[in-house]
Amino acid sequence: MTSNPSLLIRNIGTLVQAEVSDQRSIAKGADMAQLPLLHNAWLSAKDGRITGFGPMSTCPDQADNIIDATDRMVFPSWCDSHTHIVFATTREEEFVDRINGLSYEEIARRGGGILNSAKKLQVCPEEDLYESAWGRLQEVISYGTGAIEIKSGYGLSYESELKMLRVIRRLKQNSPIPIKATFLGAHAIPMEYKERREEYIDLVINKMLPQIAEESLADYCDVFCDKGFFTPEETNRILKAGWKHGLKPKIHANELGITGGIQVGVANNAISVDHLEHTGEEEINVLQNSNTMPTLLPNCSFFLGIPYGNARKMIEAGLPVTLATDYNPGSAPSGNMPFVVSLACIKMRMTPEEAINAATLNGARAMELEHELGTIAVGKMANLFISKPMKNVGLLPYSFGTKLVETVVLNGVAVSK
Repeated sequence: MTSNPSLLIRNIGTLVQAEVSDQRSIAKGADMAQLPLLHNAWLSAKDGRITGFGPMSTCPDQADNIIDATDRMVFPSWCDSHTHIVFATTREEEFVDRINGLSYEEIARRGGGILNSAKKLQVCPEEDLYESAWGRLQEVISYGTGAIEIKSGYGLSYESELKMLRVIRRLKQNSPIPIKATFLGAHAIPMEYKERREEYIDLVINKMLPQIAEESLADYCDVFCDKGFFTPEETNRILKAGWKHGLKPKIHANELGITGGIQVGVANNAISVDHLEHTGEEEINVLQNSNTMPTLLPNCSFFLGIPYGNARKMIEAGLPVTLATDYNPGSAPSGNMPFVVSLACIKMRMTPEEAINAATLNGARAMELEHELGTIAVGKMANLFISKPMKNVGLLPYSFGTKLVETVVLNGVAVSK
């Protein structure tokens, strides 16, 4: 056996997202319903990359490792472009508060929510943060996720935001999947700055950002631009400061209302604007004239009981749509991408093909990884998953409570079955 063993997956019932001709970098509008499929197929990989695929009539004879995928589907890994998986502890007590009638905003005003997570993270040792986040990373990989973005934002102090980002850097160094790091110091105004919000914004812009840039701790800069959090004007200042330090914008917008977040994101050439539970005609028009990716987070809507993003309206307007988990302890405590795909179909009326495009190719695009991941193409990373026996892609979102991921392949190596 060679030091870099080759992989051959044979007798694939259906190879999903098989780019036989031109490689796509994005799926938008009506094209989101187009999901390239290759039936009775094979796929080969070596040195972490896809080296070939095609119909079984052209299948190679040999490889160091051979997997038989009879009656199964092979998908490119999910690309989860919005998560908060570095946190100190869960917040199930707030879950009970919401059952008893308190809203997300009411809990936040009482010092719960993000501020609760920040208080706990500030006293949590860095090693403990790393170990718990590593466990969550392994969990999401088991669901078929092969690339992920992780945000800070539960530090809300100079020391703790840097602590979070150093944990994310360590995860990056050790992770078997690509990780993008996002600085979200502007996640909420800390309690001690409640009457001095300008001082906190100054801390983010003039102390946190320069140090983060000096240590190369983040790829993106995020702001929670929404009702009760940061205004469009404040968001604009922070995003512009991020750009000065080489951090591209990715922002939270319009989760709690139509607040101008989408407009300020587009004006700053944001890679993506995320949440979008409240989106009107003006917001759709702004997005149509941009390269900014609309990213929807149905886990959050499901868990908080708030409206779902209007995926149908966006797709019918010719826009791309991305799906991500928003995995976090307060509003979306799950990293299960197949469940997100199910919610997109059940609650947002996306077809299975649209939802799979949104969770693979467009998820990769929202992390600027579309040339590496998101579809099956020669030269792309061999991050895949093999399903249990399935006859068509609709079974995956239909079976919302069943784990249909049988084998995970990362960098051309089967890591779980």
